[in-house]
Amino acid sequence: MRGKKGDRRVRYTKMVLKDSFIGLLEKKDISQITIKELCEDADVNRATFYAHYADTYDLMKKIQDELLENVEEHLKGYTQQDISVIPVDMVERIFIYIKENARICKLLLSERGDLNFQKRVLTLAYEKNISELTKSGAIQKDDAEYIYAFTLTGCVGAIQKWLNDDLKKSPRFMAEMIVTLTTGLPDLMGS
Repeated sequence: MRGKKGDRRVRYTKMVLKDSFIGLLEKKDISQITIKELCEDADVNRATFYAHYADTYDLMKKIQDELLENVEEHLKGYTQQDISVIPVDMVERIFIYIKENARICKLLLSERGDLNFQKRVLTLAYEKNISELTKSGAIQKDDAEYIYAFTLTGCVGAIQKWLNDDLKKSPRFMAEMIVTLTTGLPDLMGS
């Protein structure tokens, strides 16, 4: 019983630290956020913070890792064959996840967001799909990499616009638009 109660406290502590951190990130750059300020805002002592995180950059990395893990979970339900078709439902699930986590996604994917994180997002999608473009041999790997760089950068831009427009379009609309725009690209290469 004690273990479950302790786990709940740890989850709560991490949640309030994360929420306070996100609130501070909305106002200032990560380099300007002090541990003291974060702990005061979260009403957590510094020793508790250091029991879970090395510094604010470690907290940021763990938030990013959690977000990527959750996106990967959304993608796991689809086989590699499904991914080659890029089902709208799969993309819609990702947009629903982004909508549910709009506050942090807006920060992480913004122009002032962490470029390394954005590269990790692009790499995740790249690793899941690039082999499908080259498997048949119709597109060379280096051509597929250009197509993918263009496509993924465009997708991040569309997500940024959607978040900045306060999610006015539905996740389904965004998924259909992205799938429509991205599935026509190999045809442009003459394959």
